[in-house]
Amino acid sequence: MSNTLKISAVLFPGFELLDLFGPLEMFGMLNGIGHPVSITLLAQGGGAVASAQGPRACADVAFGDAPAADILLVPGGQGTRALVKDGGFLAALRGLGATARILASVCTGSALLAKAGLLDGKAATSNKLAFDWATAQSARVRWIRHARWVEDGNVFTSSGVSAGIDMSLALIAHVFDEATARKVARQAEYTWHEDSADDPFATLSA
Repeated sequence: MSNTLKISAVLFPGFELLDLFGPLEMFGMLNGIGHPVSITLLAQGGGAVASAQGPRACADVAFGDAPAADILLVPGGQGTRALVKDGGFLAALRGLGATARILASVCTGSALLAKAGLLDGKAATSNKLAFDWATAQSARVRWIRHARWVEDGNVFTSSGVSAGIDMSLALIAHVFDEATARKVARQAEYTWHEDSADDPFATLSA
């Protein structure tokens, strides 16, 4: 891994705002504590992409021009429902995932990774309100319902929305150390839920 941690984050129509920008805020804070980070937003065709909540985010590059990434971050959101049926998107995601050192997803982003075959043989979790739908996308994943987030080798997946922040701090601890993750959480004035098995929302159901 180079001195600069390179993060690519995927945009698609209907992505969940906090799924994306919660983790990116945590990663971005590393720049202020001596760990340089570059963040690139990717979209299938580039340009501005509307979130599930309405505000748009502008992709830096299209998928085909994506730089090499240490971490590929895939958010969830309502847009994932259509994308699990989009062969072109899934093929592009598969290509991006194959070259990233670490895969990370928030919420139903794990459904996209699973459908693309990037979670085969891995343990993973997803949004609990959408858990049955997400897990139906692949039987080749060891789905774990009771987990705030799951780490399996180079794959990190989180439960719904805000859980992505906890997962991103765990990922920072994985790449650097726990002291660095706690320093980021402190700067963000965020109480990090450090126990990945402490999942108060595991029993939620749609």
